[in-house]
Amino acid sequence: MASGDFCSPGEGMEMLQQVCSKQLPPCNLSEEDLLQNPHFSQLLLSLSQHVDESGLSLTLAKEQAQAWKDVRLHKTTWLRSEILQRVIQELLVDYYVKTQDADLTSEDRKDFVYMRARLPLEVEEQLKKKCFTVLCYHNPSSDLDSETLKAAKVWNLAEVLAGEKQQCQAAKSQQEEQMVLLEKKSATYSQVLLRCLALLQRLLQEHRLKTQSELDRINAQYLEIKCSAMILKLRMEELKILSDTYTAEKVEVHRLIRDRLEGAIRLQEQDMEKSRQVLNTYEVLGEEFDKLVKEYTQLKQAAENKRWTLQEFNKACR
Repeated sequence: MASGDFCSPGEGMEMLQQVCSKQLPPCNLSEEDLLQNPHFSQLLLSLSQHVDESGLSLTLAKEQAQAWKDVRLHKTTWLRSEILQRVIQELLVDYYVKTQDADLTSEDRKDFVYMRARLPLEVEEQLKKKCFTVLCYHNPSSDLDSETLKAAKVWNLAEVLAGEKQQCQAAKSQQEEQMVLLEKKSATYSQVLLRCLALLQRLLQEHRLKTQSELDRINAQYLEIKCSAMILKLRMEELKILSDTYTAEKVEVHRLIRDRLEGAIRLQEQDMEKSRQVLNTYEVLGEEFDKLVKEYTQLKQAAENKRWTLQEFNKACR
């Protein structure tokens, strides 16, 4: 097809959408697919001129329509014969039952001439009853009508049923079109939903990266405050244990002992300073210097012992 044969872009796209949804339903192409593949769209539009709504070529569609017409004709002929045969069988069964119950001779029971004469009327009457039964089933309100009105309705019953069948087929076709549209909308909805979920995930990740540092700072501050509170709580428990263990008199005695020990330490440190000065003065001496070193070592050891005693005492007093 030449490019000049196409309509406007909007009309051409709408036509392509109708072709894909009605004549070529397996394609299921979106408007975006058709816009991205213009040559394929032209191929589909050209192909639509050679196929019907079922996807068959026009030649095959005509042959199929003629075949279905022949099938319906043969089916109608067969149904007529089948109905007549069944009605005649029912009449024969009824006649046989009646003759068996009645007091008839064998000659009367073999009177087929009379039966043949009555058969068309009986068949007509039986067919009329069946037609009225079908009419009343289709329209229950017709059960109260007269036979003349029923006969008139039966005469138009086939046309009414054909119209209702056509309406049902049209409704079925419309339902199929709606199902195709529903599938397309469902696919579009799923794609949009996936895009929304991806966008939401990206927004959450970006927001998390921005707020993560602030959150970490708040958590660190919280842990620092909690640690300080735990230290204070442990110190309070320690002071409570000490207050429960030592009375005021014991604390006073410990204070006096600590003062004395501190005074002794100060005196010892003064002696150590004097000894250090003497050591510096007599460093050049020999044996006397060794004696002074030993004396200084002893003094230093004694000072360290007293300092350790004072530290242990302070620990016990806390």
